[in-house]
Amino acid sequence: MLPVSIARSLRITLDMIKWEHSIFALPFALAGAMLAAGGLPTWHQLWWILVAMVAARSAAMAFNRLVDHTLDAANPRTRSRALPAGLLSRQFVGGFVVLSCAVFVLAAAELNRLALVLSPVALAILLLYSYTKRFTRWSHLVLGFADGISAPAGWIAVRGSLDWRIVILAAAVTFWVGGFDVLYACQDYDFDRESGLHSIPRFLGIRRALWVARAFHLLMIALLLWLVIALHLGVLAVIGVAIVGALLAYEHSLISHHDLSRLNAAFFTMNGVISVVYFLFIAADLLLKR
Repeated sequence: MLPVSIARSLRITLDMIKWEHSIFALPFALAGAMLAAGGLPTWHQLWWILVAMVAARSAAMAFNRLVDHTLDAANPRTRSRALPAGLLSRQFVGGFVVLSCAVFVLAAAELNRLALVLSPVALAILLLYSYTKRFTRWSHLVLGFADGISAPAGWIAVRGSLDWRIVILAAAVTFWVGGFDVLYACQDYDFDRESGLHSIPRFLGIRRALWVARAFHLLMIALLLWLVIALHLGVLAVIGVAIVGALLAYEHSLISHHDLSRLNAAFFTMNGVISVVYFLFIAADLLLKR
């Protein structure tokens, strides 16, 4: 019965952390890797980048659920999650975090020395984010930065060194994720006020917070265009940026300060599409120039 119980807990854990949403950051890590390689990295590199990204996100999300379990239990929107609902123990989730971190470090070691040396730094950024909403309204950008480092991580995985130009993509992803996290936080405006948590919606109100999210996403587009210039990318990369801009505009059209009912569609579906579309156009641009 023990293996069955462990398998059930693992299944619930994977559902809790929405591991399939690794698709948000993974395409940017792959874009960073392809930009570093000037085309396709080796299959060895691609495999361990994939393992590292899934492990890193799994560790970060599970740790976030662990740290926030008392807050989730008090929030009507989140009290049905696995930990507050009693479907998982804190010990099991803690073990899952440790295992995911170990897999991430192993993947980094398989890539190169610099990736291994920086793996504890990456884990610190990913895990410490969970505490930031307790003391700063800018936690949205910390989350964005935690996802944004995926692009330089992909570059380092291939070259074993860092180029300042890939930091532009990291900044773009930071503002992209920060923007949609501001949108997502609008759902918890009342709860954040009552609980003393910090967020841009709580500080500015929902109407102004939506404008901050729009500004963040405009900055993302500007940074992506700068990346095209800095790395001498082609027309397909520009088209990809244009499509990303159009998708972001559509995402913002789904919600308003008085109607957040379609926010989940905006957050999950559209952002998954945005990251994949951007990667596909970058990949096509690089491969067709070879």
